[in-house]
Amino acid sequence: MCLAIPVQVKEVLPDNMAKVTLDGVSKIISTALVDDVQPGDYLVLHVGYALAKIDPEEAERTLELLRQAALGDAA
Repeated sequence: MCLAIPVQVKEVLPDNMAKVTLDGVSKIISTALVDDVQPGDYLVLHVGYALAKIDPEEAERTLELLRQAALGDAA
């Protein structure tokens, strides 16, 4: 099973790259597969590659579900 997660673009870099964050963790990723990436955009990320843009509300819902799943029975 593969997992793609929403991340927010903090900075657009040269050569189809961007700096993104997820819960305070920064990563440099490829944006070669997505057009017109801007700071503030949410992207679906899989193994270092942005696959698509995602609506901010959908990104937040997905991230909340992932947080709940990580808590398991502790929630």
